[in-house]
Amino acid sequence: MSTHKEEKLKNTLEAVPPGFMVDSGWLERHEVSRFLARKYVDRGWLERVTRGVFLRPAPGTGKPDTIDWRTCLLSIQHIMGYDAHVGGMTALAQQGYSHYLPLGENAPVWVYGEDIPNWLARLPLNAPLETRTTPLFSEPALGLTKDDSDAASTLPWDWQLRMSSPERAILEVMDELPGHESFHNLDMVFESLTTLRPRTLSALLHSCRKIKVTRLFFVFADRHNHPWRKRLDPQEFNLGSGDRALVKGGRIHPRYRIMVPEEFAITEAADGA
Repeated sequence: MSTHKEEKLKNTLEAVPPGFMVDSGWLERHEVSRFLARKYVDRGWLERVTRGVFLRPAPGTGKPDTIDWRTCLLSIQHIMGYDAHVGGMTALAQQGYSHYLPLGENAPVWVYGEDIPNWLARLPLNAPLETRTTPLFSEPALGLTKDDSDAASTLPWDWQLRMSSPERAILEVMDELPGHESFHNLDMVFESLTTLRPRTLSALLHSCRKIKVTRLFFVFADRHNHPWRKRLDPQEFNLGSGDRALVKGGRIHPRYRIMVPEEFAITEAADGA
């Protein structure tokens, strides 16, 4: 290999911290062909994780049996440049609400974006993934933030996970009712959301594409009646018309006209209504 090519390879690999990943598309954009990628694997400079996905090995370590999902998402966001973020219950857990969630080792990691690579599902990660590619909001970047927890400070190069703010995450969770999330879990989490920002909530609710989610939000908001509830007027948002079925054997909420479990249809006058 010529000195020029060796220098180019060195610069390319230095963009990938040990333990992180790239795919063949990223390598090709950096003029590393599939043929060269195989050569790099043979020389131990890269490890093949699955078809078209490679890991830069950390010195003195063997090939990992599983890859941490955070490492995977950071690689996707900060190296390969895919438009994907952590959301839903995972984002809430990352931002301090985990003690309200019944999370175990097999709790799924929720990933949202219109640009999620199809190889993501084939990776040997330490948690199962749930992906959503259909945007819930007309403004895709609205309500996104970065992980500023203690865990984030240990990541390379001050990288932080791009994720949903609590205001956006709770709406993403509501979109999963009742098939992939339970009213009980969501109720426990909502009880803890005492400091949501009404201005951010308002922007997200205006941008929300699903009547079901907007109606459910106000069902829970009225039920818990946190201080920020006074700053939101349901009449300012698109709640649609007509009754909406959601759960079998439930009851139509008398105000928001959506079928919910009976205990969630019991209402009291909410401040700011």
